[in-house]
Amino acid sequence: MPPRLSAELFTVPLEDETFLIYAPLRRAAFVANAAAVNRIADIREQSPNSGDDADWIEFLRQLEIVDAGEEERPITTFQGDPKPTSVTLFLTTACNLRCTYCYAAAGDTPTRVMPPEVAKKGIDFVIRNAVELGQPGIDIALHGGGEPSVNWDTLTGAIDYAKEQTAKHGLTVNAALATNGVLPEHKLEWVIANLHGASVSFDGLPEVHDANRVTLLGGGSADRVAHTLRRFDAAGFPYGVRLTVTSEHIPKIEASVRYVLTNFKPTRIQVEPAYQLGRWRDAPSAETAGFIAGFRAAQATARSFGREIDFSAARVGSLSNHFCGVTQDSFCLTAEGEVSGCYETFIVENENSPTFFYGHSDEAGGYKFNLPVLQNLREQSVDR
Repeated sequence: MPPRLSAELFTVPLEDETFLIYAPLRRAAFVANAAAVNRIADIREQSPNSGDDADWIEFLRQLEIVDAGEEERPITTFQGDPKPTSVTLFLTTACNLRCTYCYAAAGDTPTRVMPPEVAKKGIDFVIRNAVELGQPGIDIALHGGGEPSVNWDTLTGAIDYAKEQTAKHGLTVNAALATNGVLPEHKLEWVIANLHGASVSFDGLPEVHDANRVTLLGGGSADRVAHTLRRFDAAGFPYGVRLTVTSEHIPKIEASVRYVLTNFKPTRIQVEPAYQLGRWRDAPSAETAGFIAGFRAAQATARSFGREIDFSAARVGSLSNHFCGVTQDSFCLTAEGEVSGCYETFIVENENSPTFFYGHSDEAGGYKFNLPVLQNLREQSVDR
């Protein structure tokens, strides 16, 4: 029998008249010339000479590109009212920094501060869902359109409350903080003692960080963040570092990653181009070929340290039909108790709130969901 193509394939032109042959669902890729591309086309079209080269066919067979079973498509879908067991709390839009590229324009937008009762209601909701679904615990992400630790009383009170309530049901609670890392000592001590991880915004080289991540008085914040990372390292506290790259600093991506890995011990490094949102809306885009080249150079440096770095648009090891939580019933609470599906849409005044706000608190102790809005979000998955 002639060989049968059994994989979804992508052919990507490279330099020097070569091509990347990529079978994502088989987790296989190789570089080939135009003749190989044409031979694969012969197999697809069942041309008479498609199986002439036994070694070539055996190579494709070992990769399960030919003569294998059906590919398992990594598709998950969501229906009906959401039952999340994770909640993201947008604790405040206030911030102790004035970063030039802030997607939230924190400090320029209307100030919002989440009261304790909003946080507690969200926690109660995900606990009920966890019990009903037989899940072992809940997750809490402390986030927002500002620096979450500014709303310190609600932050600490929410975690204390979650621990008390989950204990009643034999559930665990996993809580993590997204922070700019400018934290006084008493807050650092509390974070280390009470949370399970943190994502710290830190742009690497001090001169790069200080050019964009400035204090209210216009000074740099690199020294303060470096102190936070050293405290986390000394305590063995798990944290990731998020490097945001502007077009101006693309040439320093590799040096910034090298600086972080030389001086600190993050469990994860994520490198992303600055979003053209908020205060950076009209800035030059960093989503360029130069960024890709800089990321690849930084990736090679990270591997020399025995580490990997991440970029959201290059997660080749991850198979999913979802790019982010927006299409997966992400349950994020604004300060007023509105439900958003997106981390970047955290106040009702945001121009995108009609698209991403899909629910609100009700008087019965739960949430009322706008299913048409939610269904639209669900349908933005990769397979569609």
